Amino acid sequence: MKNLKRKKPKFKRPKLTEEEEISRTRIPKEGEILGIVELMLGSDKLRVQCTDDKERIVRIPGKLRKRVWIRVGDLILIKPWKVMSDRRADVVWRYTRTQASWLQRKGYLKNISVG
Repeated sequence: MKNLKRKKPKFKRPKLTEEEEISRTRIPKEGEILGIVELMLGSDKLRVQCTDDKERIVRIPGKLRKRVWIRVGDLILIKPWKVMSDRRADVVWRYTRTQASWLQRKGYLKNISVG
């Protein structure tokens, strides 16, 4: 006998135009730094090359863990820890390719290149 349960339709997020995506771009605030993911270390940790020429181990907080998928080469916004600010940080935001190229054109990415 066939299973007659109906599956729920998946929610599909509407596609944004380039202008809408750029208007939603989050600008770094005081104490936040931009960086590019170099390596996935496992257990929700990443190695990131930051715009202040430092390499940090970054943690993905619980509220972003299942909602945002971060890959090598992505541009992310991080907030350094107060204790070990030169070595550790938390992820705040992940930028799309369109947003990353806009940030590069506007001069926010000084020492790193998005590729």
